[in-house]
Amino acid sequence: MERRAFVRQAGLAGVLAAGAAPAVVQAQANIRWRLASSFPKSLDTIFGAAEVFAKKVGEMSGGKFQISVHAGGELMPPFGVVDGVQNGTVEMAHTAPYYFFGKDETFALGCAIPFGLNSRQMSAWMFEGNGLKLMREFYRNYNIISFPGGNTGAQMGGWYRKPVQSLADMKGLKFRVGGFAGKVVERLGGVPQNIPGGEIYQSLEKGTIDAAEWVGPYDDQKLGFNKVAPHYAYPGWWEGGPQLDFFLNTKAYEGLSADYKAIVEAAAAYAHVDMQAKYDARNPNALRQLVAGGTKLFPFPKDVMEAAFKEALALYSEIGAKNPNWKKVYDDYSRFRAEQNLWFRFAEAGFDDFMQKQKL
Repeated sequence: MERRAFVRQAGLAGVLAAGAAPAVVQAQANIRWRLASSFPKSLDTIFGAAEVFAKKVGEMSGGKFQISVHAGGELMPPFGVVDGVQNGTVEMAHTAPYYFFGKDETFALGCAIPFGLNSRQMSAWMFEGNGLKLMREFYRNYNIISFPGGNTGAQMGGWYRKPVQSLADMKGLKFRVGGFAGKVVERLGGVPQNIPGGEIYQSLEKGTIDAAEWVGPYDDQKLGFNKVAPHYAYPGWWEGGPQLDFFLNTKAYEGLSADYKAIVEAAAAYAHVDMQAKYDARNPNALRQLVAGGTKLFPFPKDVMEAAFKEALALYSEIGAKNPNWKKVYDDYSRFRAEQNLWFRFAEAGFDDFMQKQKL
């Protein structure tokens, strides 16, 4: 049902975008909304997705539906946007759901968990599996309706003053790591820190933290992490395909006409695809520039990867035993992940493994 509704509404949005808006849409009243982002304006990819969304809504509504986009800290703290939407302080937000796992661990499943789905699998779970349905049922408890709003693709593993050469190096490591991954890092002996993107550089520079992860080469270069921590790890095993979301206040959304609801959904889908396209296109050159400037790449050691994987699965089992929200969503998520990995093992991974060894 979710997919059919999505296709129908995207089709309507296509008509609107082509300039053939039905008279009923033309007759809609002017609407002004505010969107609170969790991200700084300096990041034209992840913050920019909200701007792309707002622009499309304006274009498809003939300028009648306008959304102003506000960077983290302008209207409310970056990690205050769920409260802002829930309470109706703003009509909507753009954020990474896993920032709010402290409210309920289930938030993380709407974004990324260690050793979870990659970006294509995440979109498949959302639009063709039960992901969107299950997450919306959960978000209803917070007076929120969600729309997928971008994905970074698999991320890098962060910046370190010293390289991680074994599991022992994780002990006592003060590591800025987003969302749910901190729970696994803690089980490895690390000391996770949840710090907004705009404050990471200063924390690294002052030595408040020993390491930090954000997204990948394009954003990390903009934030200058290579200037204060020369060692760059891969892969970001905690973020194989983190999804961003647009969170809308339920009452505000339900107050929209059917046509405006269709525009919102189509614009969100456009921004969802646009974000990852930008990351995939811009990360290669940024990584090349970082390495040319002295950045030292290193893979996480096998013992770190294996220990993290073991601890992640144990953690999920423990949470499921005490949190029925988590259990309901994760049981479906894990079944979908198993099926996806079966398929990717033969086709996607086989092709990628061969191509990445070729000299082109």
